[in-house]
Amino acid sequence: MKWFGSLIFGCILFVSNSFAAGSGDVVLKHKDWSFNGPFGTLDKSAMQRGFQAYREICASCHSLNYIAFRNLSDLGYSKAEIKAFAAEYEVEDGPNDEGEMFMRPGIAADRFPAPYPNDAAARAGNGGAYPPDLSLITKARANGPDYLYSLLTSYKDAPADKEVPDGMYYNAAYPGNLIAMPQPIYGDDVSYADGASTDISSIASDLVYFLTWTAEPSLEKRKRTGVKVMIFLLIMVGMSYGAMRFIWSDVKKA
Repeated sequence: MKWFGSLIFGCILFVSNSFAAGSGDVVLKHKDWSFNGPFGTLDKSAMQRGFQAYREICASCHSLNYIAFRNLSDLGYSKAEIKAFAAEYEVEDGPNDEGEMFMRPGIAADRFPAPYPNDAAARAGNGGAYPPDLSLITKARANGPDYLYSLLTSYKDAPADKEVPDGMYYNAAYPGNLIAMPQPIYGDDVSYADGASTDISSIASDLVYFLTWTAEPSLEKRKRTGVKVMIFLLIMVGMSYGAMRFIWSDVKKA
């Protein structure tokens, strides 16, 4: 049976390497994210910075369709701050008494408006490439957080033997290395109120924290629940074992 064990180990190693690489021969950069592991938590300061980076860098092209303004309370924002964020956006509503749709300032219950009215407009505004919604991006890609971080920090000049067509860009972390999205972060793209670093790596990291939260706002609650369930099960196993020993103690003596 040694060959069977070797086969299983080989399959696990192959799958693990495939996920670590993202796809093909692409090797991702790895960070020790605070949300990794069963006891992981999300850094609220990093998420707030990531939210600012999203608004100032990404929101002009990428939607956040599954997040409502009121969800920002998870990031530590007050009701007044959330109301102010929402009011910065124009949201289509209606119909009114005349049967017409109209625009109004956003409210906390609204979801983030998309930057384009439809998919065709999104493609037309980006040279035919469709900018994906970012709400679930870290769940939609294998090894999502590392993939996104690597993608944002791996724009570079193409090797001399690599031809880059017009409208495409070289990215060492993207499968095939050619991507239609221009480099979004150059460093110092934003100014953080807390004085945190704004180099490419730091902004990319903050965006990962924010978009990990958008993909699973209940991440911390799920992990806390999981830990409680495991503790409960361990207690029950101990009690069951003790009860079994007590019930069968006379039989064993006999």
